[in-house]
Amino acid sequence: MINYIEEKIWLILWYVAFVLLGLVTMFLLDMDTTFLIFSFILYCILLIVYIIVSYHFSKKKNKEIKKIVDELEEKYLVSELLKKPKNLENEGYYYALKKATKAMNDKITELEHKYQEYEEYIESFVHEIKTPLAALSLYSDNKKNSELKEEIKKMDNLVEQVLYYARSENTEKDYFVKKIKLSEIIHQVLMQNKDYLLKNKIRVETKNLDLSVATDEKWVVFIINQIINNSCKYMNKEEKKIMINGKTEKNKIILEITDNGCGIKESDLPRVFEKGFTGSDRKKEHSTGMGLFLCKKLCNKLNLNITIESKVQEYTKVIIIFPKSSLHERKNVWYKKILTWTNFWCTLVATKERNEYYDE
Repeated sequence: MINYIEEKIWLILWYVAFVLLGLVTMFLLDMDTTFLIFSFILYCILLIVYIIVSYHFSKKKNKEIKKIVDELEEKYLVSELLKKPKNLENEGYYYALKKATKAMNDKITELEHKYQEYEEYIESFVHEIKTPLAALSLYSDNKKNSELKEEIKKMDNLVEQVLYYARSENTEKDYFVKKIKLSEIIHQVLMQNKDYLLKNKIRVETKNLDLSVATDEKWVVFIINQIINNSCKYMNKEEKKIMINGKTEKNKIILEITDNGCGIKESDLPRVFEKGFTGSDRKKEHSTGMGLFLCKKLCNKLNLNITIESKVQEYTKVIIIFPKSSLHERKNVWYKKILTWTNFWCTLVATKERNEYYDE
């Protein structure tokens, strides 16, 4: 209220000065003093009533605007929902907001176009690289060159990281939910890494993988493949072992991948999902620091939870939690997003038509 009075102080002073001028004029014309006092008191009361009513009207209008902004997901589109003010005082602010919003939307469109071009280039580049890699892999198989095969596998994994990193911002455009058993996902990952596992004599134990989850197969295969690759990289014991275990708890299905490698320092655990973090005591050439970063990013996009437990020179356990929901419910996550956008645009069109009607 005080801020509102300070904002309107010049207008109030002008009104008071105008009334005082009128009263002085009437006084000079020898009008009744009682009438003058009564007129002044009445005017003061009317002025106070006007200020209170005006304040509450402005407060209500501001509350409506705040409600529109709070309920709007895409805040940068707020100017499209605001009615053009009729008073000259706020017209300049409205004009500035419209211009700023248009400039920002144009910039967003430009950046989206650039990002789309970048993503398309990356995908094209990756597919071009994969062709000679596949040929080299076949050549190494024919020549039975395990070292070449291993290096090709490393290159292929790096190329996969580049591809999935480019796609990670728009998973909803490449998201196909289906019910699949954990055993099928793990089988795919182990087949991709079988040569390395056999060569390095890494024993893999699986348990309780006959559980079904509703998710996108290719994204989850990539995530688990990155985890298995990490486990393989940091094996430092004579007896190397990876244990993969599935279990059910309340409304979730849990997949645990545990290795008996070198482990992670307790001080490093909070940072393992950071982009480019490779550990304070690990060899930089073994890792890009992108694998676990991508795993975390994709899990967030897929509505999965991923955590890591570890003890130096004992074990590292990666835990992925899948919501125990039906296939229909998982698909509804994306249907709701589409419906939200549809409802937003319907509201936008209806509001604009209503504003145009009132303006007329």
